[in-house]
Amino acid sequence: MEMNGVLQAADAKYWVYKGEGAANLILSYTGSSPTMLGKVLRVKKLLNDKSQLPPSCMVFSSHEQLLWGHIPELVESVKQDCLAQAYAVHVMSQHLGANHVDGGVHVRVSRDFLELVEKNVLSSRPPWRVNASSIDITADAALLIADHSLFSGTPKGSSCIAVEIKAKCGFVPSSEYISKDNSIKKQVTRYKMHQHLKFHQGEISKTSEYNPLDLFSESKERISMAIKSFFSTPQNNFRIFVNGSLAFGGMGGGADSVHPADTDKCIKDLSKVSGLELPDFTELLSETIFKSGVLGKLLTTQKLDDHDIEGAIHLYYNIISQPCLVCKNLTDVELLRKYTLLHSLPLDKSLKIVRNFLISATAKDCSLMISFRPRENGSTDSEYDSVFLESAKRTYEYKTYFVDLDVKPLDKMVHYFKLDQRIVNSYTRYGEVLPPPKGK
Repeated sequence: MEMNGVLQAADAKYWVYKGEGAANLILSYTGSSPTMLGKVLRVKKLLNDKSQLPPSCMVFSSHEQLLWGHIPELVESVKQDCLAQAYAVHVMSQHLGANHVDGGVHVRVSRDFLELVEKNVLSSRPPWRVNASSIDITADAALLIADHSLFSGTPKGSSCIAVEIKAKCGFVPSSEYISKDNSIKKQVTRYKMHQHLKFHQGEISKTSEYNPLDLFSESKERISMAIKSFFSTPQNNFRIFVNGSLAFGGMGGGADSVHPADTDKCIKDLSKVSGLELPDFTELLSETIFKSGVLGKLLTTQKLDDHDIEGAIHLYYNIISQPCLVCKNLTDVELLRKYTLLHSLPLDKSLKIVRNFLISATAKDCSLMISFRPRENGSTDSEYDSVFLESAKRTYEYKTYFVDLDVKPLDKMVHYFKLDQRIVNSYTRYGEVLPPPKGK
């Protein structure tokens, strides 16, 4: 879908910074146009370091045509520069459920609009994001999506609380293609191991207590534990919005650790707007995650990766018809035999396994938005699901949406493999980040 008209320089003043990820910057609308109210604009970014992989893949290589060619809408969308929208609608919604995926509407933008927006939001962006990337002012379109930190048509005076969770990978792999040297992957979560690498590289000052297995466990107690762990180290995994404005977590998705005063302020804001204390809020969120079953869909999609990158990388080399650089230096005879069998698979099998791996990679990296508002007294007919909060004796309506459902470029497979090796090597080398022994 595409919206008529073009956003011009005069419109830039109505779009303010809401947040950003690696590939896109999110703008929130503050004007009065009925077609834009309650919407956010997703604007493409460019990496300042040209040696880095581009954050998003908007042109299909011949190998990507092979991979996604069976979905005509995807191939067509590349020509129209609306791949992100088509991928969300025609691929991810098939796995996550159409009622949890918002493809958005394509809207044309002028260069003047993008240049002014770039200037206006500069002071709101985290400095490390500014150093890493800037708005792609050559883009001629952006994606207009409903602001899922709000409910459309929320009555005046009614409050809305929204939570954004980047859940990450919710299972430990069991693939037979994982080498013995890397068997730790079958016992320790990818998230925990990656935290240790980030700590040793100085990217974070302390490792997160969050365990994705708790969040995906379908146990209310463990879900509640996961939510509590977010409050001490939200990093880019957890943000809270009150009536559409960020109340807790990092703007650009990078709050390493949080000052207790920030947590206190957020709890006060939550309490002021909703009357909920922190234990009530944690219960409301746990209950909703448990009742909605939405993370079950996400986990099933993540588990499409049943070969692990250590298996899928070989099928990538099958697809690009090049000698496998992984097998080249391998001495383990048993592994070589397994990998040789992978290299003898027909092309359609190789394509399916790599396609599933990339769909899974999107599911491991996306965010879940959960929005709440108290149900009006006496109201029974609503398009939204609801949950009864025992401690507050109140019913809350909620909606759940997955966001950041971008297609992962095929040529990122080599990057995934190298990063995986670095994560495991770092963890096996350094092990746990432990406090110093007592008495020392």
